[in-house]
Amino acid sequence: MAIDPDEKNWTWVLHEQCPECGIDVSALRWADLAPITRRTADRFADLLLAEPVPSQRSSDDRWSVLEYACHVRDVFVLFRGRLILMLEQDDPQFENWDQDVTAIEDDYGGQDRDAVAAALRTSGHAMADAIDAVGADQLDRPGRRSDGSVFTVASLSRYFLHDPLHHLHDIGGEPLQVVREPSR
Repeated sequence: MAIDPDEKNWTWVLHEQCPECGIDVSALRWADLAPITRRTADRFADLLLAEPVPSQRSSDDRWSVLEYACHVRDVFVLFRGRLILMLEQDDPQFENWDQDVTAIEDDYGGQDRDAVAAALRTSGHAMADAIDAVGADQLDRPGRRSDGSVFTVASLSRYFLHDPLHHLHDIGGEPLQVVREPSR
C-alpha cells in the first residue's frame, strides 16, 4: 500500500523544536553535526540489522524499517551532493527530489537489508566527512531549492540532520545523546 506523500515544507525545523521527534537542530553547535551524523548512520544500520522482519510495516501510514533505512541512505547521498555543490558553485539551485517517487521506483521495501545497512554507514560517514571538511569561511555560502527556500551551508547541514534523526524516532530508535566532542 502506498503511503500518502509528504508535502510539508519542513524548513521550520531550522527555527524551532520538532514536536514529533523533539529534535531542535538550531541548538546544535556546528562541531556536533558530523559526530551526530556518524552515530545516526551507525545506529540506523544497527537497528535495521536487528529488526526481525525489516520490510514489514507497523501501520498503513508508516514505512517499514527497511524503507526508512533506504530513504535515510538516500538523504545522506543527496545532501552530501548538495553540500558539495554549494561549496563548488555560487548560489546553486538544487534539483527537485521526490522522495515518495524514489521509494516506489527503487523498491525500498524489496532491497537487501545487509546492502542497505552497509550503504547507510558508508553514505552517513561520507556526509559527516563532508561536514568536517567545511571551513569556517564557507558556512554562509548559499544554495536554494526550486521552491525558493534559501539555505546556507550551515542551515542546510542542520536541516539535513533533522531528517535522519526524525526517522530514527519514527522507527522507535532511542534518541541520540548529543555528546560534545572537541572541535577540530
